[in-house]
Amino acid sequence: MAVLFSQSELHCGFICCREAVDSFFIGHYLYINNPAGEVNLEYLESKLESLDGEELMNIKDNINSLFQQCILALGEEHQIKVVNALQTLCALIRGVHQKNKSSSGFDIINMLMGFDKAELRMKNLMESLDSILCGEASESLKSLCLKLLLCLVTVTDNISQNTILEYVMINSIFEAILQILSDTPSRRVHGHDAVVLLALLVNYRKYESVNPYIVKLSIVDDETTLNGMGLVISQALAEYNRRYREKEEENQGGFFSTFTSMVGNMFIADADEKISVQTNEAILLALYEAVHLNRNFITVLAQSHPEIGLESPPVSLVPTTPTTPLGTTPPSLDIMGTTELPLDPNMQTSNLLITFLKYSSIVMQDTKDEHRLNSGKLCLIILTCIAEDQYANAFLHDDNINFRVNLHRMPMRHRKKAGDKNIPSRPLVCAVLDLMVEFIVTHMMKEFPMDLYLRCVQIVHKLICYQKKCRVRLHYTWRELWLAFISLLKFLMSNETGLLAKHNIFTLTLMVVNLFNMFITYGDTFLPTPSSYDELYYEIIRMHQVFDNLYSMVLRLSTNAGQWKEAASKVTHALVNVRAIINHFNPKIESYAALNHISQLAEEQVLEVVRSNYDTLTLKLQDGLDQYERYSEQPKEAAFFKELVRSISINVRKNVALNTLSQEVLLREFSTIS
Repeated sequence: MAVLFSQSELHCGFICCREAVDSFFIGHYLYINNPAGEVNLEYLESKLESLDGEELMNIKDNINSLFQQCILALGEEHQIKVVNALQTLCALIRGVHQKNKSSSGFDIINMLMGFDKAELRMKNLMESLDSILCGEASESLKSLCLKLLLCLVTVTDNISQNTILEYVMINSIFEAILQILSDTPSRRVHGHDAVVLLALLVNYRKYESVNPYIVKLSIVDDETTLNGMGLVISQALAEYNRRYREKEEENQGGFFSTFTSMVGNMFIADADEKISVQTNEAILLALYEAVHLNRNFITVLAQSHPEIGLESPPVSLVPTTPTTPLGTTPPSLDIMGTTELPLDPNMQTSNLLITFLKYSSIVMQDTKDEHRLNSGKLCLIILTCIAEDQYANAFLHDDNINFRVNLHRMPMRHRKKAGDKNIPSRPLVCAVLDLMVEFIVTHMMKEFPMDLYLRCVQIVHKLICYQKKCRVRLHYTWRELWLAFISLLKFLMSNETGLLAKHNIFTLTLMVVNLFNMFITYGDTFLPTPSSYDELYYEIIRMHQVFDNLYSMVLRLSTNAGQWKEAASKVTHALVNVRAIINHFNPKIESYAALNHISQLAEEQVLEVVRSNYDTLTLKLQDGLDQYERYSEQPKEAAFFKELVRSISINVRKNVALNTLSQEVLLREFSTIS
């Protein structure tokens, strides 16, 4: 069996090490006492961990030597040597970094490579890794290369404090990542790790210096590569959706579901907990970076393919990935990896955007868990970027491209779960609006997620601005949106005291009122029919008490000298047209009822009064209703992304599996090695 180093190399490189620290004869232990030549990563890392700072400094030269020998071994023809070298590099990097957490006073780069040789050694290392990833090496070696790179990137919680990454910036592996994503067989096996690695590298010191990975990602225009990235992301999100659906079906058919139904769904919150599936922030971050940085990627969102992955679980192609939590490892089969997909006329078509919307509808249900809250926020940020893009809007609103999107809805006592067959086939923007309405009506609670509500309303506003600008008459049940907004206003007023102690509720209130003003002022340019405009007035009049109470509240606060004076005053002025409608039509409706001796008018009778009295209604033209501030990551979102990337880094580090290849698998794959 070939091993990593020769006997002479081991003797020369580590005799001093054994003298410096008892039983730290690394090479002898790993390669002589283990006749199979298998690297004992746990031993190596634990030995480094057991040393104190002074002992570690004493063996710095030995660590430097081992690091260098590993780099040299990457050029060996014997692939077992290369595997051992890759795994040993991982152990060294992790072990030294782990030790540095508790012991300050030494520099990581100096400890691993030596200051004077670090630049050359990292150049050689990155060139070797690039050569393996882009060459004809086995899939197992490529997998270990990516694991090493993920290990290298995530050894620190804050990747921007990982000084070794400066060398990864200089010696770019961007092209190697793109090659993996553009090649179907490679993407099947390595796509997930490649996409996660790219997302992390893009976030290295992104606010402090020019990051070459950001620059390169922003200008990629190769359709095959972008589609490959989209397929990896779509597969990972689809896998999450599939697992959630399976757990949901298990719950609905079990005793727990029957019991909760018997007691009136008293334990719905517990049921939600039961069907929780770990979220995938790493893949979501990759989707965000692609959408945010590369305008060409927007076209990938719309690439249609048969909806797949729900009928049967994926089948593993390679034995290189252990079972670990979803969100840290790739789905095991890229069933969308072929260049040509079998088209079945009876099969529902899908695309990355639909898969993402379904994923969002799941993770946005529960915002109490920190990871789901972050996922929900990131979903809304991605939708914000999409809602601002002209091409995306053109696709979203195209009446000739319709889809049936089965969004997940939160279980609630007062409504039944909608069946898949009841969902109409509509332009995709309808699904986006449905998602926003769903969030608005299901999260009015004590721990009010103000930030997410603001983002929801902003997304709706941007979509309507596009419709107004392009005169798109969308056939959507706008009444559901209006009623959701009115319910939100009622909630904000009912919980005024508690909410004002934590939030400026008037920012959200003003946005909602101005959306009503958008419909009132410009509705005739984008509402589908004149009757839709009539229904808007009907709902405002029917729910006039809510608007009356809102006006009383903001008037009270705007006339006081408190901290909310200015914010409340803006809402007061914004309500001018809503109040004009109420004050104009209500007397006429009452007069009509009295004249016809009707105690309570039907909807059609109210609408008749409305249609007959438009001419005498005077409204005030309000400026800037169709203007909005475009999304900008820095500085507003910088803190969020720093914490998100920190969380992803910790999670990836915890789940990077280095011992994924048993010697038996290696021997079978490298059958030519003697």
